[in-house]
Parts: sequence; C-alpha cells; structure tokens
Amino acid sequence: MARWVFEPGHSAAEFCVRHMMVTWVRGHFKNVRGTLEFDPEAPQKSSVEAFLDAPRIWTGEAQRDDHLRSPDFLDAERHPLITFKGNDVQLGGPSEFTVTGDLTIRGVTHKAPLRVTYLGQWETPYWEDGVDKGPMARAGFTAQTILNRHDFGVSWQASLVRGGFVVGNDVLVTIDVEALWKG
Repeated sequence: MARWVFEPGHSAAEFCVRHMMVTWVRGHFKNVRGTLEFDPEAPQKSSVEAFLDAPRIWTGEAQRDDHLRSPDFLDAERHPLITFKGNDVQLGGPSEFTVTGDLTIRGVTHKAPLRVTYLGQWETPYWEDGVDKGPMARAGFTAQTILNRHDFGVSWQASLVRGGFVVGNDVLVTIDVEALWKG
C-alpha cells in the first residue's frame, strides 16, 4: 500500500452553513495536513489521518472569525486541532468511495462518513527551495460530508424576530487534497 502525504499549500477544507435564514456563510481552513495509505487498485484497504488548525479559520470577516474561534463555536484556544482518522472504506465506484472514521471537533469525537472522489494522479515537477527535485507523483482527492454542529457541542444560537435561526444546524464540508507519493 502506497503512503501519501498531504501537500499543505495545496490542500484545504471549506465549510458552509445557513445564516440568518436567507443565505450561506462560507469559511476555509488552508494548509490541511495529513497522511494516507492508498492504492487506486485496492482503495478498500485505504486509511487516512487529517489535521486542521482551528485557530486558522477564515471567513473573510475578522469579527466573525474571532467569534468562530471563541468557546461559542470551535473553542480554538482549548481545542486547536480538528482531526479525522478513518479506515472503514466502502466502494461506490471505480473512483468513488466512502471513508468512515473518527472526527474530533472541540474535543468531541463522533463517527463521520466522507464521500471521497479520487481525481487521479500525475507525475509533476517538485520544487523545493527554488530547485526542481521532481518528478514527483501527486494524487488528488475531494471529500464531502454534512455534519450537525450540535453533535460536537457547537450550539451557540441567537433568535430572530418571528422565529428562525441565525446559524443553521447542518454544516456542509468539502475537503480538497493534493497528496505527494512517499513510497
């Protein structure tokens, strides 16, 4: 089974959640780190570990980002890492599968399924310190899931006139990974 390492500068996670009943707010975590064991000929034997830095959440609004880092949401000071570790793989097609694993947010762990699409691999240049040390095999993946934020203790809410919510319960998550072959 080949070992792959996420290239942080080219791996990221995005989330979106309903806001004020009428739109979506999106946010990002850049520099997602992780490793995976993966062979496209035997994806059912795969495993993955991924790490996101909660303090680095970015939505484009500094005040909202500070609130999302606070104990009302991610409590990033006390729980700086969001982690996913999974090896239960169910095939859905030649390049699609579901990986179920332990997702930890705010120190709370629940099983979460990631719907993964393998985008393929390619031999590319690999630049390090201004020198092309390639070729290097790269593989691409995208994964999606929907989480209920309350499952992880993210329960802040404010009421609106005539009912409704400020923040939706379901959080849609998309993760894009570019991985480098390590043998």
